[in-house]
Amino acid sequence: MANVTGIPVYKEIGASPAPQGARDTARVVIVGAGPVGLAMALDLGRRGHAVTVLNRLDFVAHCSKAICFSKRSLDILDRLGVGDPAVDKGVTWNVGKVFWGAGDEPVYQFDMLPLKDQKRPGFINIQQYYIEEYLLEGCQALPNIDIRWGHRADAVKPLSQGAELAVQTDQGAYVLAAEWVIACDGARSTMRDRMGLDFAGRIFEDNFLIADIRMKHEMPAERWFWFDPPFNPGRSALMHKQPDDVWRLDFQLGWDIDRKAATRPENVEPFIRAMLGEGVEFSREWYSVYTFQCRRMERFVHGRVVFAGDAAHLVSPFGARGCNGGFADIDNLGWKLDLVLRGRADDSLIETYNHEAIVTADENILNSTRSTDFLTPKSTASQALRDAVLELAREHAFARPFVNSGRLSTAVGYGESPLSTPDADMWQGGVAPGQPVLDAPHDGGWLLDHLGGDFVLLSHGWQGKAPTGLRRIEVADAAAARLGLPAGAAMLVRPDQYVAARWLRPDTTGIAAAQHRAEGGKSCLH
Repeated sequence: MANVTGIPVYKEIGASPAPQGARDTARVVIVGAGPVGLAMALDLGRRGHAVTVLNRLDFVAHCSKAICFSKRSLDILDRLGVGDPAVDKGVTWNVGKVFWGAGDEPVYQFDMLPLKDQKRPGFINIQQYYIEEYLLEGCQALPNIDIRWGHRADAVKPLSQGAELAVQTDQGAYVLAAEWVIACDGARSTMRDRMGLDFAGRIFEDNFLIADIRMKHEMPAERWFWFDPPFNPGRSALMHKQPDDVWRLDFQLGWDIDRKAATRPENVEPFIRAMLGEGVEFSREWYSVYTFQCRRMERFVHGRVVFAGDAAHLVSPFGARGCNGGFADIDNLGWKLDLVLRGRADDSLIETYNHEAIVTADENILNSTRSTDFLTPKSTASQALRDAVLELAREHAFARPFVNSGRLSTAVGYGESPLSTPDADMWQGGVAPGQPVLDAPHDGGWLLDHLGGDFVLLSHGWQGKAPTGLRRIEVADAAAARLGLPAGAAMLVRPDQYVAARWLRPDTTGIAAAQHRAEGGKSCLH
């Protein structure tokens, strides 16, 4: 079903009434009710803050967007209380296979979760509208989250202590004054455009066809990628399974194409038939064409207006770094804005979001750019190099890391984070400051589930006393071994489950100082 916008509707909601009068106020306004905006609202709402969300549409769309959600994103969804329905509905997978040419056997395969005994798998595949639905249900259960459907933010005026938004509705316009505005309004961000900000980076000269189809044909729940297959010679293709018997097929098309003609069923279905075989029955869900982009804003923080998700950075779909990168943004921003709103930190803590989120975006852009260059060689020499790597990968393990069919999203470390306290002792391995905590069995459940949303001290046989107000968890030998915590050691974990500091010989004063630094006390960027 599609409404007057021509966009397919997954869940009809209806327009929210406009506020009485020409002016309204809110403490935090989030522009955009996609997965990143809703996750941001749910994060802040669960921390007790009043949040207003503006969304130009008055429904949840049913179109082809993100489908691959990484383990790190599942950990974030767990913290937001919606991990279980996502995993229950999603298609779990850990194995990816890479094919080349006409061969039926893969050149090689890989495991996205080599470290076992963790709560969540390496990836699930699930349509974005389901993730939006679960996040929306979480938001609707909280009275302090106000989602305004059919309210379009058309202009933004930054102020020294906030911003004013000009909002349009079918019932009239109003001005919404906010202390903080978080722009999660996507690749074509109105907020970014109205503030005169732009992206820097590359647009790649190639086009890819997405064909989401529904079929009953049984195939493994794995990621299959082809270089130069017989059904798309000289190019690439990808296949993923989704819930509800829906499959995502990707076909490389080349640069000089008629994009409108490329999505017509009579032009798409020969690709599908060639991939699946003539006897497989299928029906169309959604066909579209996209172009690779690897770009980001120069800065994500502009006073009290903060950008996150596709509004701040764009990557190619191969590697599943788009929505997963957006969830990393809100996971980084939420606890910092919480401290600022509570008066425990000043605005300079938000500048560390700018620093760390750009580190993540640059890592994702680097991997996405390398993937694109490997997928679409632009010279005879680069084509020969790629083919040589694929040939070697058949028999030689050393060549397989060089095969790049889209380096899949994993958590990005903040090695030079200003919030981290460097090791004072000599460490051998383990999870270093600026890296995410690894999950492990703990107390009949899972370690990450016990961390919660505030600072936590993990200790392993330390007999000292934690600073007042800091929750402490004593980990058993198995979890300590995974974290690299020897007997007597301790580790300070941030609210986003990243390590802030660690000690072989901890003391209460040092732990308090590290927490103070991680809250922005010693690390304001100027």
